[in-house]
Amino acid sequence: MKDEVFYGKSMQRVKDDNEELYQAIVDINNAVWDGKALDYKTQKLIAIGIAASNSDTRAIKKQMESAKKELGITRDEILDVLKVVLLTSGMPPFNKSLSVLNEVF
Repeated sequence: MKDEVFYGKSMQRVKDDNEELYQAIVDINNAVWDGKALDYKTQKLIAIGIAASNSDTRAIKKQMESAKKELGITRDEILDVLKVVLLTSGMPPFNKSLSVLNEVF
């Protein structure tokens, strides 16, 4: 989510209505995706795992699409993440995420 790419539907309204709040969100975004100990690719794979564990189809798709486009993350790399989701969160989140993976790739 580098470069102020926010997927929340209301972020443009926040930017228009409350520049100070929007800037605080941008600052948090920059602090999170700083790549100090973990590189951005690893952080993105973690974000995919979290979205998958939450069974949030929209977030899963957005994370996978940006991972593929921005970082060249492969289907196999994401599948490795989804295997961890299967182990930690169960079959329903895994199946939902696998369906999205097949759609994106």
